[in-house]
Amino acid sequence: MSDKIPGADKKIMAGIFGILLGGLGIHKFVLGYTKEGIIQIVITLCTCGIGSILGLIEGIIYLTKSDEDFVKTYVQNKKGWF
Repeated sequence: MSDKIPGADKKIMAGIFGILLGGLGIHKFVLGYTKEGIIQIVITLCTCGIGSILGLIEGIIYLTKSDEDFVKTYVQNKKGWF
């Protein structure tokens, strides 16, 4: 039997994209948050790139959560920000 939690496979990908390409909102698109991804792009453009810090912070948050917490918060409850 597999002990994998459905949805936990997105954690690593979303975390890495958040850290490396946070300003482009790719981590949001990976999680299925299209509206939030577009908002992230606009924030980054309007702040001349400074808004990408939000993606970096979110990527770190994703990777530091347990698989159970990540799935509960971002996959099941669809928490779009932090």
